[in-house]
Amino acid sequence: MSKIKLTLPDGSIKEHDKGITVYEATADISKGLAREAMGAVVNGETMGMAETIEEDSNFNVVKFEDKEGKEIFWHTSSHLLALAVKRLFPDVKFGIGPAIDNGFYYDFDTDHTFVPEDLEKIEAEMKKIVKEDLELERIVLSREEALERFRKNGEEYKVDLIEGIDKGETISIYKLGEFEDLCRGPHLKDVKKIRAFKLLNIAGAYWRGDENNKMLQRIYGVSFQKKKELDEHIERLEEAKKRDHRRLGKELKLFSIQEEGPGFPFFHPNGMVFRNELENFWKETHNEAGYGEIKTPIILNESLWHQSGHWDHYKDNMYVTKIDDSDYAVKPMNCPGSILVYNSDMHSYRDLPIRWGELGLVHRHELSGTLHGLMRVRSFTQDDGHIFCLPEQVKDELVGVIELASYIYDTFGFKYTIELSTRPENSMGSEEQWEMAENALKEALEEKDIEYTIDEGDGAFYGPKIDFQLEDAIGRTWQCGTIQLDFQMPERFEMEYIDKNNEKQRPVMIHRALYGSLERFMGILIEHYAGRFPAWLAPVQARILPISDKFNSYGKEVEKKLKEAGIRVEFDGRDEKVGYKIREAQIQQIPYMLVLGRNEMEDGTISVRSRDEGTQEVVELDKFIDELKREIKEKI
Repeated sequence: MSKIKLTLPDGSIKEHDKGITVYEATADISKGLAREAMGAVVNGETMGMAETIEEDSNFNVVKFEDKEGKEIFWHTSSHLLALAVKRLFPDVKFGIGPAIDNGFYYDFDTDHTFVPEDLEKIEAEMKKIVKEDLELERIVLSREEALERFRKNGEEYKVDLIEGIDKGETISIYKLGEFEDLCRGPHLKDVKKIRAFKLLNIAGAYWRGDENNKMLQRIYGVSFQKKKELDEHIERLEEAKKRDHRRLGKELKLFSIQEEGPGFPFFHPNGMVFRNELENFWKETHNEAGYGEIKTPIILNESLWHQSGHWDHYKDNMYVTKIDDSDYAVKPMNCPGSILVYNSDMHSYRDLPIRWGELGLVHRHELSGTLHGLMRVRSFTQDDGHIFCLPEQVKDELVGVIELASYIYDTFGFKYTIELSTRPENSMGSEEQWEMAENALKEALEEKDIEYTIDEGDGAFYGPKIDFQLEDAIGRTWQCGTIQLDFQMPERFEMEYIDKNNEKQRPVMIHRALYGSLERFMGILIEHYAGRFPAWLAPVQARILPISDKFNSYGKEVEKKLKEAGIRVEFDGRDEKVGYKIREAQIQQIPYMLVLGRNEMEDGTISVRSRDEGTQEVVELDKFIDELKREIKEKI
């Protein structure tokens, strides 16, 4: 039998027979490692324990704490869920059951309507199955054999998936007990590692995400190796519920989503203050970093989107319209508009780099089932920036963007990690251009001594990218900022500058967004701060609370002085007890409550109650104004 070589992360090489399984290769390194392993990353591809290795490969074993390890663990857990449902509800038909960012789900078609009590029964059945110590068996079939097998079992959704696979392709099936699933994997060797799990909720989901198809029932779950890990996760979920930006957005009167515009947010006055402060901060930082600001139209001729490549790669997510018998599209991206601005003038090498920022409103057709508050919408404002530069300027410009991103994220108290995404399958451009672009991104990160991970094949279709993964106050991660290096658009749009030899050359284009989208970043901040915004972001920075109407006139004087100082202030002169007014201001997360009574009026002072410190002290008004202005200016 022919041999293959596996190169381990430490550079050592193991020789094995071709066709060795991931489990066998892991056990050869260490039996203890095989007990802890979920699977392995083989030549950049995540593989389960039963999969075979057919060629010389880089071999990296992954555990549960690794991203790929969680994917394998949770994907296997979805099969465990499916088997339990099959045993309890034999007539069920199966949709799909993938791992997701925080667990797994499975979609079911059954006449039985699942209720919360069913989840307890299914969990109990899952526990019985784990005790059976079942192994996952991988079966490889031809497309035709797989079609026959699932047609015979009446699994119409699996048949639908197989019919979308090219003829001649081989197909893998994973068998767990009496449950067989059309599945590429990856999976654990068996289910005995899945010791702690919780089925979280039930939702509706259209087959293939298409609202014209049948509505299936989706059960979400999460699983861990230890009960302690599960308990900690459930605790985080409860905290996340308290911080849900949709609930807080309503309570704090920030935004709403109306039936008349699903996926199109409505911002209320408080929300607009919050939004405007974010925009102002963005404009200030970009002005200091040497960006000019532009604005481009929302609707542009369809021909532009063919030229940019978006029509071929993105048209299913675009809204289209007709104007004067010509075809137009509502922009899903800002970059082609920025390119048209660049091409409207001649440029010398002395003009470069050119840095332009745009708070550009874009529209994308997202499926109704995926919409989620401000996190997933159909219209949003990207804080785009486009840099046009000379090839020798690329690294310095990338470093500048990374530094700007770091400053912005530090201001909000975010930690972050970075992923570098490489060439996808549907990419444009030559291999040489992609290699050059990927190396430029790596060099910029290494110059800043920033650790990063590689996300193979997840780049944009026109170039590789860096993504910033932000960690919020309760440890969740959010993908926000992105930097994309692009050699393709300058070619497609024949962008030019005149070099020092008076010859025409192509500039390099850098796309970057740091908030990502203003709407989503607002949603993340609402949850990050749990609605307790720092004073500089708070829609109302101080509220004046006279203890009775006798002190309203003094309260109005205080209000006037605060407004003159540029502080956002409200006056609460209602005939209510001051304790009630304080509780209401606390619920609305007002940073400072100014309680006014006889002593304050006679001494010309204010009694300041801090939301964050929970203390109350009497201070001079001018001193309070100076301290609050400093807090706002320094964005504490």
